[in-house]
Parts: sequence; structure tokens; C-alpha cells
Amino acid sequence: MTKKFAPLLLAWYAEHARQIPWREQPEPYRVWVSEIMLQQTRVDTVVPYFQRWMERYPTVSTLAASPEQEVLQLWEGLGYYSRARNLRRAAGIVMEQYQGRLPDSVELLRKLPGIGRYTAGAIASIAFGKDEAALDGNIRRVLSRLFDVSLPARSKEGETLLWSLAKENLPPGKAGEYNQALMDLGAMVCLPRNPLCEQCPLRSLCKAYQSGNQAERPVKVARGPVPHYIVTAAVIWENERVLITQRPEKGLLGGLWEFPGGKLEQGENLSEALRREILEELGVEIIVGASMGVYRHAYTHFKVTLHAFRCEKTTGVLQRLAVRDFRWVQPGELETFPMGKIDRQIASRILASL
Repeated sequence: MTKKFAPLLLAWYAEHARQIPWREQPEPYRVWVSEIMLQQTRVDTVVPYFQRWMERYPTVSTLAASPEQEVLQLWEGLGYYSRARNLRRAAGIVMEQYQGRLPDSVELLRKLPGIGRYTAGAIASIAFGKDEAALDGNIRRVLSRLFDVSLPARSKEGETLLWSLAKENLPPGKAGEYNQALMDLGAMVCLPRNPLCEQCPLRSLCKAYQSGNQAERPVKVARGPVPHYIVTAAVIWENERVLITQRPEKGLLGGLWEFPGGKLEQGENLSEALRREILEELGVEIIVGASMGVYRHAYTHFKVTLHAFRCEKTTGVLQRLAVRDFRWVQPGELETFPMGKIDRQIASRILASL
């Protein structure tokens, strides 16, 4: 199949490849940053972030020397913030152990924080010309249809088969172009829904197209209902300043700043939940006042509806019981602290109300 599949794919890519910044200068550091940003994120979303990143951190050394909070602030809005923290950590390792040069082997790349099997293969092939396969969502979909794979694509058996197909059909010496061509074909033609089969250069070889199964490929594993949580947040004022807290380093939105609060537990109303959370996190009592809005957001594995309230501290001394840090800040300073999407919306509402 290689002799039929790869030449057709590469010929199509030579004519239709997407023009994106990291391809203009495919240096290892730029390829690495782009691949981390592209994890679970669309190209059109990534491009402006990549450009700003390269202006601020043009080299591994500038990234390694940067403060974590600055990195998180630059990343704000891109989501999956552990990617930013891992990039910074890995840059430090590259400076200390590899004299500032990203290693060129899959084995060494995978030892760096945030680099898994797919990302290592993509970097090794695109940046270093290594004959390494890659398997992202787009490639997984293209291969599932091209070979009419009936196994669930995300199952252990399905992953094993798709990796094998990606490797078997890799043209020696052209792995970088091959991997990027598969990515582009999946993004531009072999779409998740309503694929543009009539425009596909591999249509004559596609087994799913021939059998009419393209809508059923890749096979997905049925998921259960997505959990939905009710959450509260306190906008606590004192002397014209507002209280923000820093989330623990590990976990969801690690290291970002927020308006303190937490999940509603069974049998509680919103005010009771918020008072309990603030006492558990900060060791103080509060009075819950007027609503500051209702905010909704969907994360990867769950959804939240957050109720924010204007509050006042009554008794107790602030303590770091379940927060990494806390600050009293002027409203105009809020934009200098990296925040998740909902907390940024609350901050914007505070500024708009002044």
C-alpha cells in the first residue's frame, strides 16, 4: 500500500499544505512549541498564541529563565495549562542537560515533561528528519477510514493497529512531510463530519469510502453522561480591594488565580456552600451578598455552572489552608494575574461595574 498511498498523499500536500508560522521556520524549538500548543487545540486558535509566544520567548533559554506566572499569563485562554508549565519545566531541563538543544531522538524527547508518544514522533520527524510516525486526532481519523478500521480508535487494540499502519506506510526520508500531510488531510478534507471525499487524493484507495463506512469511522467508544457541577465563587471586598487566591500547582488550572469558592454539596444552598468553602480554604467567615452573575463552562470531562457573589469578610485571619497563595488587589491589577476563563469573566465584570 505504501507505493500507492504515500506518493499520492505527498503530491497533494505539495500543492495544498497549510501555510502556518511554524512551518516557515521549522526549527526544533518552534516545532516543539507548536506541537504542545496544538494538543487538543485547533490550528486557527493556536496561531496568534504561537506568534505572541515567539515574540516573548524566541529561544529555549528565554523560556527557561521566565517566571511561571508570566508564562501562564501569556498562555491564558489557550486552556490545558499544564502544557505551559511543562514547557517551561522542560526548557529548564534542556538548558541543564542538553546545552540548550532539544534532543533529536524519540526516546530522549519522551523523557521531557509534556512530551508523549505522538508529540515525540512529530518533533523528531518534522524538526530532525527522523523516520518516526505520529498519530494525532487527524491522522487517527484518516487511517481509520483509509483502512476501514473496525476497532475503536481509542482502544488499546485500535491504537496499536493505527500506530502500526502509520509506521508501515511511512516513506523513508520523508516522514516529516508524510506526518504533516496526514494532519492537513484530516483537517481540510477528511473531516470528522461530512468528509469531502470527492476532493480526497486517496479516495480510490480508501476502504471506508468504497464500503460507504466513512461516517462510521473512526469507531468511537460510547461515553457516559458528562458530570455537571454547581460551583460558587466569592468576590470579597476590603478597603476597595478584592481578594484572589492561587490554585495549587498540580491539578486543574494549576497555578492560576481565581475568586475563591468551590462545589455545592448535597443539602446545601449556594450561600451555605460558599461560606463553608471560604472557611475551609482561608479560615475566615464571610457575609454573602448580591449576585455577581452566573457563568457556564465545559471542560474536557465535566461541565460547571458557577454562581458568583459579592461578599465581605467578617471574622478570622486569612490562612493558606487549601490555597497556594492569596492577594488583596486593586481591580485594575486583576489583568496582571493569569486566570481561567470564568474567573477572567468575573474580573471583567468587576472592572465594567466601576
